[in-house]
Amino acid sequence: MSQSKALSPLYVYYDGACPICRRDRARYERWAGEAGDSVRWCDLNEYGERLRDIGVDPDVALMSLHLEDDQGRLYAGIDAYVLLMKRVPRLRPAAFIMALPGVKPVLTALYKRWVRRRLAREGRLPS
Repeated sequence: MSQSKALSPLYVYYDGACPICRRDRARYERWAGEAGDSVRWCDLNEYGERLRDIGVDPDVALMSLHLEDDQGRLYAGIDAYVLLMKRVPRLRPAAFIMALPGVKPVLTALYKRWVRRRLAREGRLPS
């Protein structure tokens, strides 16, 4: 049985209008190989209604990567990145480090700051 068949699907809500986000998605898909087949990439700019259906405001989703597993559990920010990265062998060490109690809050703060600055620069920062 191939690895992708053993993995449950993940629905990743990402900002498809962001060139960096698109580049990161392409890199992930290259590195993930068959494991990437279980990831469904959903541009949050096109999935606003779906996000509302699962209880996520699209403006909130714009501020942070969101992920939904096959059980309907939602993950956001660094937690979403960690879950996604754990599926790719070469990214597992980074996912482990990112999830550490002393590292995760620092990364969360830096990530939020970066996203806010990027969206403000693009004129898309939600009010």
